[in-house]
Formats: sequence, C-alpha cells, structure tokens
Amino acid sequence: MQRLFSTFASGWPGVGLLLLRVLTAAALIHLGIVGVLAAPPVTIVVLQIIGAVAGILLLIGLWTPVAGTLAAIANVWIAFSRYFSHSGDPLIPIVHAVLGAVLAMVGPGAWSIDARLYGRKYVNFPERR
Repeated sequence: MQRLFSTFASGWPGVGLLLLRVLTAAALIHLGIVGVLAAPPVTIVVLQIIGAVAGILLLIGLWTPVAGTLAAIANVWIAFSRYFSHSGDPLIPIVHAVLGAVLAMVGPGAWSIDARLYGRKYVNFPERR
C-alpha cells in the first residue's frame, strides 16, 4: 500500500478525503440497500451487494484502492445494464463509479485504517555512546 501513495494526506486535505470517503460510502451503501430491496435481476443484486461492501470498506478506509476499483467497476456495469435495458437512469451509478475511481487513485488520507497499517512508521534509534 505504501508504494501506491507517497504520503497519506493529513490536515485539511486529509479532512477533504475523509469527507469524500464518507459521502461515497454512504451513497454506495444506500444504493446497495435500495437496490436489493427493489428486487431487480440477480446480476444487479450481486453488483449492488459488491458496491455496498466496497462502500463499507471505503467508510473505514480499509483497502481503499481495491474498494474504490470494485465500486467503480460494479457501478459502471450497473450503468451499462440500465442504459441498454432502458430500466432506469444510468447517471447515478456513473457518478458513484467516478467517486470510487477518484478514491482509488487519490488514496484514503491520514484518517483511515490504511494509513495506520501501511503509512510511514517512525523509528527511534537509541543514541550510541
């Protein structure tokens, strides 16, 4: 994970990434719950569940590049299926896909489990006498 991001942003950029993660996760989880309750075809239900699980991972900031990529792929697939079957508006899944892709590329920020697990560590060496 450290190889993917040179730094885990803290300060105001970190707060912005935290807000972006929370917004994206809430939208993905909401879309997943509503999508499953609406009883669409099985393929869409599976994609909605994948999106909701990715949303939970994004919310806590765990495996953010993987979760963002999964969310983007699942939502692009949902958007294409809605567009070609004329069963709904594909705009909302496209927005969710873009948000997932942005988080996959930018990273989780300092307030995430990824930063705690894979962030830079401080090593204090004792002074030699």
